[in-house]
Amino acid sequence: MGLFGHKSEPQAHDDTTAQALSENSTIREWLDHPVGGEIFRAMLAEAGQNEKVLTPVKGWTLKRVAGMSKGRMSDKMIEDMVRRANTGHTTAVVSDETANADEPTHAPAQSKAAPQEEAEWVERITPGRFEGKTVIVTGAGSGIGRATASRIVREGGRVVAVDISQERLDEFKESMSSEKVEVVAGDITNDETVRAIMGASGEQIDALANVAGIMDNMTPVHEVTDEVWNRVMNVNVVGTMKLMRTVVPSMLEQGRGSIVNITSEAGLRGSAAGAAYTASKHAVVGLTKSAAFSYTGTGIRVNAVAPGGVATNIEATFDSELFLDRFGVASAVMPAPTTADQLAASITFLLSDDGTNINGAILPSDGGWSAV
Repeated sequence: MGLFGHKSEPQAHDDTTAQALSENSTIREWLDHPVGGEIFRAMLAEAGQNEKVLTPVKGWTLKRVAGMSKGRMSDKMIEDMVRRANTGHTTAVVSDETANADEPTHAPAQSKAAPQEEAEWVERITPGRFEGKTVIVTGAGSGIGRATASRIVREGGRVVAVDISQERLDEFKESMSSEKVEVVAGDITNDETVRAIMGASGEQIDALANVAGIMDNMTPVHEVTDEVWNRVMNVNVVGTMKLMRTVVPSMLEQGRGSIVNITSEAGLRGSAAGAAYTASKHAVVGLTKSAAFSYTGTGIRVNAVAPGGVATNIEATFDSELFLDRFGVASAVMPAPTTADQLAASITFLLSDDGTNINGAILPSDGGWSAV
């Protein structure tokens, strides 16, 4: 988000009745605060932005937003922001000594109790759930794909990890310290990459997780470019289709198989992304349902998971002022983002034999967003 410390002259504020802010206060509460709002707007201005870029996340806590900033908003920076907001100073703290200064003897009055954080979810591994199975996972170098591949290996499976980045794949394989990880670097829309994936998989392919995907630039149809449209459709739809088309014959021959595609809230509604991404994820839903119908009774199950907001390395860029204004309306009901590990829990359930009798389902793993 490009939020960094901002130096300005101290200013006096009558904050004796202002609600105290914390890392658990929402972005909306920060912007509405007489001092917190000034701090935030100054930081945005320094980065050449304005508060419109925060519209999609106004209902999220500062802690949540910071968690998606890839380290650009550090814990120390947040502590500094909270301290300054609650003591009426807009001057940024830049030294460790100042950052660790004693707390003031008085603080602004709180009009209500600070919001409570949800209980932390804890991953629980099912030993042996993928024992003897070979699973292809695309996008395995980071985010949801990596979390999915990691869980499969830790539950006894053999993973063919696919990603555009050889460096990320090598780091993942090293982190797993397992002989059950084969890596294939390449573009999933390329036929040579697809052949390499099949070669690394061997004769037995038990499951496929089509996780690889890219976001668009949040443009409506009259602003979308051919470049954005083609790139998003190729990766999100063509790549998904090519891998499905390639693994299905093997699954038909062995009489079993599970495919899980990753769609999105954008595959269920029109208010979650731009025209290209939304169309691509609706297409993934169509591919999933068509395949599920076609292969019913063959032992092959085809399902999809539709995430909402997820803290991953896929970033949304708002290149359309019109869409940003409209997106702000939808953002009011968006739940806070979840983690890649939580999405992996949903995906591996459908990939595994625990998903028996589930075919053609589009599972919203979105914190309840689809229920709104």
